[in-house]
Amino acid sequence: MSTASQSSLVDTFHRPVDYVRIAVTSQCNLRCSYCMSEAHEERSTTLSQLSKEEIITTIKVLASLGVTKVRFTGGEPLLRKDIAELVGEAKKNSAIKTAGLTTNGLLLDRFLPALIDAGLDAINFSIDTLDRRKYHAITRRDEFMRVRKNLNRLLRTGHIATKLNVVLMRDINSDEISRFVELTRDHNVTVRFMELQPFDDHQIWRTGRFLSADKIRELLNAHYTDLQTLTGSATEYFSYTLPGYKGSIAIIPAFTRNFCSQCNKIRITSDGKIISCLYDKEGLELLPLLRNNASDQVLADLFRKAVSLKPEDGKHSARDAVRTSMSEIGG
Repeated sequence: MSTASQSSLVDTFHRPVDYVRIAVTSQCNLRCSYCMSEAHEERSTTLSQLSKEEIITTIKVLASLGVTKVRFTGGEPLLRKDIAELVGEAKKNSAIKTAGLTTNGLLLDRFLPALIDAGLDAINFSIDTLDRRKYHAITRRDEFMRVRKNLNRLLRTGHIATKLNVVLMRDINSDEISRFVELTRDHNVTVRFMELQPFDDHQIWRTGRFLSADKIRELLNAHYTDLQTLTGSATEYFSYTLPGYKGSIAIIPAFTRNFCSQCNKIRITSDGKIISCLYDKEGLELLPLLRNNASDQVLADLFRKAVSLKPEDGKHSARDAVRTSMSEIGG
């Protein structure tokens, strides 16, 4: 048995790392105002993008190091035609307990049956409005009807645990809280209201659209006086349900609160860099090792090094050294 299979990933602050987010592409078919500008440069070419085999190797090595959860992200991961195959390969590894996907849902009608067959456990479906006009304004694409149909299709299946990611922005979609909450009445879905973050390609962060978690909670309580508190995860800092409703509601203070002390993840960019912290702009180069057929042991050592570099408090140590767009690392 190799050293890699006997080890686990624990950083220098005793935080175990058992979760990897893998960006399978940096491309996206939307241009959301809080993420990627219309003119955003597509930095990842086909040649510099991780191949299916390289992603499978990455998952295998990480699984041997104690990683049990994989989430495929982008850009938009459904732009990868082999996305269902990647999910299936992850699920074949007995060490991987959960395989998830974050998507804007635009192409979900093409892939949902295959993703279900592949064993996908969870989908985070990003949709910030239930209004067609607003959807066009936020995403710069007139695709609301297709996305809404795909959301309805997903909710009807009941096969995959579903969370809706809703970035709330003042005077843009903050008046839609109750519309989203009502989706939890008949569906076992978690609606997650999220704070805007400053990774928006210099678009709207400084325009007063930010809505804090405390303000979101205030608005939520104004609509619903009978909220029942649930025990949420570290990320889902505030979590609720309503009497008689099948689903739940959460608030994610993505900017105002610091989750560093409970961070259990690393990220792999679509061009093969290991990012140990959301606020790390450099990362470690994984792709050259994969392209040179490095041994599993060498790859494992690089992952250990990456985890050893995780800062105790990435948010505050980064200061102004933050990346331009979340699309660069897959969220």
